[in-house]
Amino acid sequence: MKELWERAIRRADELARQRPEAGELLGFYSGLLGAQQLIYDYLRGKKGWLPTGELAADLPIFRDTMTTLLKAVERSGPPALVEQARNVVSSATAADLDEMLVEYWRAPTDTDFFPKAFLQPYARWLADSGGRPEERDLEGGPNHCPFCQGKPQLTFLESKESSSEGGVRDMLCSLCLSTWSYRRVVCAKCGEEDPAKLVYYHTAEYDHVRVDACESCRYYIKSVDLTRYGFAVPLVDEMAAAPLDLWTRERGYTKIELNLVGL
Repeated sequence: MKELWERAIRRADELARQRPEAGELLGFYSGLLGAQQLIYDYLRGKKGWLPTGELAADLPIFRDTMTTLLKAVERSGPPALVEQARNVVSSATAADLDEMLVEYWRAPTDTDFFPKAFLQPYARWLADSGGRPEERDLEGGPNHCPFCQGKPQLTFLESKESSSEGGVRDMLCSLCLSTWSYRRVVCAKCGEEDPAKLVYYHTAEYDHVRVDACESCRYYIKSVDLTRYGFAVPLVDEMAAAPLDLWTRERGYTKIELNLVGL
């Protein structure tokens, strides 16, 4: 899965050049992805050790790598995150960090930037190494990650020989970045199936990214269509299409899961 971060970094850098209006945002995200890749590589390269899935027990092994993430934020993050990063560096003890991270692991929220950003590579390596997450007694169901019960960050469509026009789509987990199949014409939040209550929106500027919203629960998720543009990287292209989030929120919809830049 090292390729996941490498492809995402290349795509973020490419889009930053193509879309100057989003260059600062994508530049920050590229640096953040680089820090996550270093954390993932550290975990993967740890000889004689595999994660247990019990975060409190595993943290002493890789807690210090959070410095990599904090430095990336200090270099190019928005002012509010830069200030938070500096506060963590100057005042947080190991016990403070462990408490923050374990609390997020057991009861995640998409407004906690640092735990989510730091634990994504850990959760990804846990999945890749054949482990199982412990102490995550969260809501399950077909619209949650079958590995870690995380909420979907986005959905994406791609050509599959076995898929019909009305077939499945894939979801991408907001924590471990695993993917799983999900029905296409159904709300990713409440399961609404009435096509009259499902709203779709996209613009020519972001032709391969659209909003999938629901009139029943008033939640939405963004979908990246790889059949329209196969070079897209869903995690990055979803973020680059930030204007779609603004349009949707102005109309009273709430996103199922905010991405790492709070959109």
